[in-house]
Amino acid sequence: MAKDFYGELQLGILGGGQLGRMLIQEAINYNVNVHVLDPDKNAPCRKLCNRFECGSLSDFDTVYNFGKELDMITIEIEKVNVDALEKLEDEGVLVYPQSRVIRLIQDKGMQKQFFKQNDIPTAPFQLISSKDNLYESAIALPYIQKLRRDGYDGKGVKRINSVHDIEEAFTQPSLVEELIDFEKEIAVIVARNDRGDVSTFPLVEMEFNPEANLVEFLISPSILPFEIQTQAEDIARKIAGDLQIVGLLAVEMFLTKEGQILVNELAPRPHNSGHQTIEGNITSQFAQHLRAIFNLPLGSTAARSTAVMINLLGEAKYEGLAKYDGVEEVLAVDGVFVHLYGKKYTKPFRKMGHVCVINDDRETAVKNARWVQETLKVKA
Repeated sequence: MAKDFYGELQLGILGGGQLGRMLIQEAINYNVNVHVLDPDKNAPCRKLCNRFECGSLSDFDTVYNFGKELDMITIEIEKVNVDALEKLEDEGVLVYPQSRVIRLIQDKGMQKQFFKQNDIPTAPFQLISSKDNLYESAIALPYIQKLRRDGYDGKGVKRINSVHDIEEAFTQPSLVEELIDFEKEIAVIVARNDRGDVSTFPLVEMEFNPEANLVEFLISPSILPFEIQTQAEDIARKIAGDLQIVGLLAVEMFLTKEGQILVNELAPRPHNSGHQTIEGNITSQFAQHLRAIFNLPLGSTAARSTAVMINLLGEAKYEGLAKYDGVEEVLAVDGVFVHLYGKKYTKPFRKMGHVCVINDDRETAVKNARWVQETLKVKA
């Protein structure tokens, strides 16, 4: 970088949620000045950054005016105004990941077309412009319908089992993809800096909450066969190279019962599937993202031990001021690390924090994590 950033660089983050919060916690070590834009005046980042601005991430003028005096902008959420980011790039502000990457990933249809054009394995799919097209889909029922834009954490996804379900299908532009009978959901986080250096974190195995369809339990590193791990990491490296992305990229994948890997979706930022790296790996995903966007040498991603991450989700029947039951009990166990996100209010399945459990013995780590999952509850 042209400017020595130690204490001088003005870094903007679009989004002030938990990902931004953990990114700031790491950025403090680099002595950079962090500015945050978020629509929620009570966002988790509001008290940790040098400057907090409450405003829309999708409004052109708000994003442009927020970024025009900054040196660099990064994101913790993809739903941002890309036109404003393109203008800022044209005026010399560094935007990582690049606006063209964000634009592609905002649209799941464009993602799928990118996979097809670059020979990246993914489930067969068809783009759908209206609900009527679903009756003539080339993808056989049952299939999965996904909104092309604005879906997250399981929202914007529907399983269509029969023609009768089409009445309740999304009406907006979407895609349908073949229903995959997968063995496991897996993920690889890959980082790339502007020099072209690329590094992957070890493959992780995920379990999803069946009601909310978001990651609830994650084990790292994977003990799947070495060939599967290598193939998954190679796919992630190829995608990062094809995109020429600068920053982190989370690559979510399915492992089929036949041992085939299919890419599901991409996220160009720190990701839920990498929270365990804070305690579990030599370099955390947040430190690696900063290294990548600052064009520094990428850090070692080696695992320190087995790490299990549990998302702390708001309990199903509670809504209101958050109350945490069981914190003292779980902290009395060695190798348990609690991360609360500073969200004042809880609601069913809202991400309120996470816990990382580490142990050199995998069975012990998993056993302790299952106990934490049953003991620590977010209520109101």
